[in-house]
Amino acid sequence: MNGILLINKGQNYTSRDIVNYVGKILGTKQIGHTGTLDPLATGVLVLCVGKATKLNEILTSEYKEYEAEITLGILTDTLDITGNVLKEQKTNVTKEQILNALHKIKGKYIQETPIYSAVKVNGKKLYEYARNNEFVELPKREVDIKKMELIGDIKQEDNKTIFNIRCLVSKGTYIRALAYDIAKLLGTIGVMSKLNRTKQGDFSIEDCSTIEDVENSNYKLITIEKVLSRFKKVMVDEYLEEKIKNGSILENRCGCEVLFVNKENKALALYQPYDKDNTKIKPWKMFF
Repeated sequence: MNGILLINKGQNYTSRDIVNYVGKILGTKQIGHTGTLDPLATGVLVLCVGKATKLNEILTSEYKEYEAEITLGILTDTLDITGNVLKEQKTNVTKEQILNALHKIKGKYIQETPIYSAVKVNGKKLYEYARNNEFVELPKREVDIKKMELIGDIKQEDNKTIFNIRCLVSKGTYIRALAYDIAKLLGTIGVMSKLNRTKQGDFSIEDCSTIEDVENSNYKLITIEKVLSRFKKVMVDEYLEEKIKNGSILENRCGCEVLFVNKENKALALYQPYDKDNTKIKPWKMFF
């Protein structure tokens, strides 16, 4: 069993919970996901099964689209609504102010990683520092907010302002931190109160199966060949197939990545330009 399985993750489950449970149903331990969703979050969770686990690096790097609810006037230690409340204050911002803040944050900026995250510093996960009440300098990284828009109505509840955004972001972007940074631009505090991942690369939430679908065997695996359809495809004979299986370096005849398939149209390997000799290509991902 090899391919990509798209799951619409429900609330209150970790991504690891989903991987373990689906792996048990499918009868395989060769399964992983391509981008963590916190228990609070819902939406697209891309699972790689069997030989498709070798696609993890490619799929993880793709842009992701989210719809998020932001609540202004409250700050928690986790930067989402589930955390311990650190501070509350009355807020009353206008639609124009929110639109200006969303416009300002669009594009590339340096984002500070939340303390409650699995990013490692000196071999230790950040949330372990937080739980032990230990000081650690939070790492920062450049993220790209490719799309940012306000959706739906702005609400005022209990002296708090609540609104929703839709954003398309690069790998490594924390929406919790994005919510905090938007609040900061508005001169206040805020948390992410809801999150739904609606797209990852070419995969949309409409294409996803539920856990119940998997339990009832009502799902489809997306083939490795289909996932890699954007790459140039070359069908090879048995002679070249053997060379590819031996990991041979080949002539670079197109100057790009190449997906080699056998006569049955099954993926053999994805090759990329050879850094030591641009006239050659070398194995990148092998699928046999």
